[in-house]
Amino acid sequence: MSEMPRVVVLAGGVGGSKFVLGVRGALRARGWDEDTTSVLTVVVNTGDDLWLSGVRLQPDVDSVTYALAGVNDSGRGWGRQGDTERVNHELQAWGSGWPWFTLGDLDLGTHLARTGWLRDGLTPTAVLERMSHRWDLGARLLPMTDSEVDTMVELEDGGRLHFQEWWTRHRATLAPARFHNPGIDRATPAPGVLDAIAAADAVLVAPSNPVVSIGPILAVPGMREALAAASARVVGVSPIIGGKVVRGMADVCLTAIGVETSAAAVAAHYGSRDAGGLLDAWLIAQEDEAAAAEVAGLGIRPLVTPLWMTDAAHSTALAETALGAAGV
Repeated sequence: MSEMPRVVVLAGGVGGSKFVLGVRGALRARGWDEDTTSVLTVVVNTGDDLWLSGVRLQPDVDSVTYALAGVNDSGRGWGRQGDTERVNHELQAWGSGWPWFTLGDLDLGTHLARTGWLRDGLTPTAVLERMSHRWDLGARLLPMTDSEVDTMVELEDGGRLHFQEWWTRHRATLAPARFHNPGIDRATPAPGVLDAIAAADAVLVAPSNPVVSIGPILAVPGMREALAAASARVVGVSPIIGGKVVRGMADVCLTAIGVETSAAAVAAHYGSRDAGGLLDAWLIAQEDEAAAAEVAGLGIRPLVTPLWMTDAAHSTALAETALGAAGV
């Protein structure tokens, strides 16, 4: 393909942020330095959004935005580098918010700006577009939907928590019965999402949590149909390396929906596009090479490749392999 391919990435969380950086790096390594809004589009999970202390938080949106802007705290995996917590301590002194959910001062500035624009009547899509003007992100970021569809966790003991409380406060130690996004059946993809998928030369599924990051994106009505109808190949990257999750507690989420923590099982969870699922190809780690035959048996093309995104070079190499698997 002589022209720069149009790429859509479905992403959320730390793994998604690193992978998106790699995709941007791979495209730039090919000599692209033009207007990226027509080249790289990232559809970001908004299922883990929440209201806290009167402001609207979008953790996955901010993780991807900060990473592309080069201002993210790569050590913690969330928030802004060099941030302070004076306002957070003051909120705690007032008994406001969640004492176990840290809001950095710079990060809080983002949340206040977003909330103000939402109160003024802007949609989340319009807010994210406005946010993108501050930095040279090299990508167009779109929320999966403009509807509020926060992820709730129903526990085996009958309790019910917002995903962020279950994940951050309890570290996924409370046994979940299921995850759901109230109102998502009435949601629609954000403006521009379906057009981007239809026009894409490659659709890449980042190594994000399959249940609470990629799952909500796919649950938006019309999203799976758009992916099924896309002329582009859909290539996913396994979030499992050596039979273990790379970061976080995705294994608990997978167990809750009856999926084994393995590269092949997650591939089966997504399914083959030929059989009404999602994937044409699936990148698996060298540590999971033995699963390649099982993945192929699902009707999904397996590619064994290094998956550890330990630095920019490795992330870029992984993204280039994914683009190659998509035929671009």
